[in-house]
Amino acid sequence: MAIGDEDDRPKRKLGHEIGQDIALLSVAELGERIDLLRAEIVRLEAARDAKQASRSAADQFFRR
Repeated sequence: MAIGDEDDRPKRKLGHEIGQDIALLSVAELGERIDLLRAEIVRLEAARDAKQASRSAADQFFRR
């Protein structure tokens, strides 16, 4: 293996941890984090809506 082989370097963690220090992030990196978090919000809202619909259907079924 070559000394400068990039495959041996640890992979950069793609994501964001709430409360994480962001002082050293570039404007582009901050934009990427914002995009990731917005996508995660959409995913969480969809899961919440599906669970609410399921619970509502169960409530309607058992009330009859």
